[in-house]
Amino acid sequence: MFFTEQLALLLETGSNLHASLRALKNEAQNPALNAIVDALLVDISEGRSFSEALSRHPRFFSHVYVNLVAAGERGGFLDEILAQLLRLEEKQAQTRSMLVSAFSYPAFLIVFSVAVIIFVLVYVFPKFAALFIAIKDQLPWTTLALMATSDMLRNYWWACLGGTGALLIAFRQWLLSDSGGTVLDRLKLSLPGVRAIFLLLYLTRFMRVMGLSLNNGVTVVDALQAATAVVGNRVFDSFLDSVRMKVRQGSTFSSGFNQAEFIPPLVKQMVSTGDESGKLGLVMERLADYYERELENHLSRLARLAEPAMLLVMGVVVGLIVSSLILPIFKLSRAVG
Repeated sequence: MFFTEQLALLLETGSNLHASLRALKNEAQNPALNAIVDALLVDISEGRSFSEALSRHPRFFSHVYVNLVAAGERGGFLDEILAQLLRLEEKQAQTRSMLVSAFSYPAFLIVFSVAVIIFVLVYVFPKFAALFIAIKDQLPWTTLALMATSDMLRNYWWACLGGTGALLIAFRQWLLSDSGGTVLDRLKLSLPGVRAIFLLLYLTRFMRVMGLSLNNGVTVVDALQAATAVVGNRVFDSFLDSVRMKVRQGSTFSSGFNQAEFIPPLVKQMVSTGDESGKLGLVMERLADYYERELENHLSRLARLAEPAMLLVMGVVVGLIVSSLILPIFKLSRAVG
């Protein structure tokens, strides 16, 4: 964002690209950014276009970025493209911030609950276990289960820790594989509750990039390829690949959309209208704005529902643990009486 904003500002003031990059290099304090700008200056000095120079650093400049810069170079409005790319990145950063704020508190409650449960089982429960031996046959199953769990955590903590770590690593490797990632991506678009949020997120990302690309002269095929790179879901990417293939074969853009079951009817109708009127880029940007607001509303509702739901779960767990301690104590008191 720093690179894009500063470069756009320098170009708007009338500096040429080479002078702007040199000025940006002098301003940058980050060694990695300095190295990239140096490489860009060398490539441009050797006769490469700016977009071609950017494409040699795919880790830092996405396919979307390179395609739009190439369109700006061809049309002579590179400074405007950079300003639009900056707004795109700001929108994406805002979306990421909404996601983090919506899920951070429920995640904290889950971690805190697990920590409290482990503390009770490891340090509190053993103090009562010796009292319960005398009435072990009369203990409720919840108390017996918690006693067994407490013994396992205290005596075999190393096995529990190692097993949990191994399971997490194995699960992570499975998710990183094509099969595991595809299963997870399918669940994101099929599970009730989360399906609406992920679909809104993917639609917003896709349409934002498509609208920006099409409005700046990028072809539909290249715009689809750029949008596929930012969605982040294999199922959605496969759908976009099929649409791109149909467009290459001469079909309209909207015909591929009409065959997808998970695409909302509003999107299909608006895409058809934009396709027929020749204003597909404008339609995409309008839809991106609309679904971005819908995503924000969904995340706000989810955050409001998640807090009481997590508190309810914590209350049930605490009540289960407390009852598992108190009921045997009552039985002991009656036995002593």
